[in-house]
Amino acid sequence: MSYLLNALSILIELAFEAAVTLLLLRVAAEACRADFNNPLSQFIYRYTNPVLAPIRRVLPNWRRINLAALVLAWLAMVLKRLLLFALIGIMPHVAGLLLLALAELLDFTLLFYIVLLFGWSLLSMFAVDRRQPLLRLAGTIVAPLLRPLQGKLIAGTIDFAPMVVMIVLLLMRLLVAKPLMDLGTGLAFGG
Repeated sequence: MSYLLNALSILIELAFEAAVTLLLLRVAAEACRADFNNPLSQFIYRYTNPVLAPIRRVLPNWRRINLAALVLAWLAMVLKRLLLFALIGIMPHVAGLLLLALAELLDFTLLFYIVLLFGWSLLSMFAVDRRQPLLRLAGTIVAPLLRPLQGKLIAGTIDFAPMVVMIVLLLMRLLVAKPLMDLGTGLAFGG
């Protein structure tokens, strides 16, 4: 692949993954009932609502899960993958493309939680103001992952629950998302 195609593929991935990150933040914030008075929650709502409002009329929430945002994130991954295939001049099979996009969304979601959990645990080690909007939102989003291990893995003043959850998420990436991506890639190329 030429240097220009490499640069273009990086820009495509960055643009679509930024959009998917915003949509995943919306899904996670709604599912965890994040504080709407938080300026970050308002930012996420403000920039995702114009796109999600028409879709939510057709595809309402299921319990507290914003299905419209999830479907839109998956469609963004489909479009990203389609553009990347088009850059190299390949027309993938539809079933493979759809499965590959779903696997990439799963992998991206797991990575999203790993990064968020790592950042939250790193920030919580320092004397940071607990009312800081980023720390509050991240804490609200990672709380459901940590709740089953809360208070069970403490040694002295160190809580190992975030590390255990990150290891589980990494294993899920390796054992669930990667095989699905390989299967989707094989189907996309007609294998």
